[in-house]
Amino acid sequence: MPTPFAPAALIGESFVGDGANAAHTNVVIGHKGGPVETAWATALATPSAGHVPFMAVVRPSVPVRPLTLFVSKAVAEEDLHQQATWGSAQAGLAQGVADAVDEGLIPAAEADDLLIIAAVWVNPAVDDLDVSFRNQRAAAYGAVRAAVTGTPTVAEVQAAAKEGPTNPFYTPSAEVLAR
Repeated sequence: MPTPFAPAALIGESFVGDGANAAHTNVVIGHKGGPVETAWATALATPSAGHVPFMAVVRPSVPVRPLTLFVSKAVAEEDLHQQATWGSAQAGLAQGVADAVDEGLIPAAEADDLLIIAAVWVNPAVDDLDVSFRNQRAAAYGAVRAAVTGTPTVAEVQAAAKEGPTNPFYTPSAEVLAR
């Protein structure tokens, strides 16, 4: 029986919530021994100023399985933003991945053979750690689900594109969209 993790990498994305406590997560999932492992190890070994990748843990000394690398998209400078990045968002990421294993999106029998790289957005204006956790948990699970199921499909993307692009930071006007 073929495994859903046969490709060299699965890629998914999810955005959950709104405002300062929204979570945006991108994941790459792949087998140890493949290109994802190379990227995982390289990212861990080559931090840059303000962006120090770290393993997501369910609790101290209990890393989530598959081993998941948290890569921050925003430099954590203020105290609450640091707490959200290393605390609530990291815990939400770990719990979202654990949820995906618990629900069978990632087969538990394969969890030790896989690695996940998660690029995570935590807004510097975050103001509620509990909402940050809930949103990140849902975004992590959603990104894994999207990676495993190959969603959205090309047809779904094209249908959405016909309505016009939008995101929490920008929606083009009808005039701008006109060709």
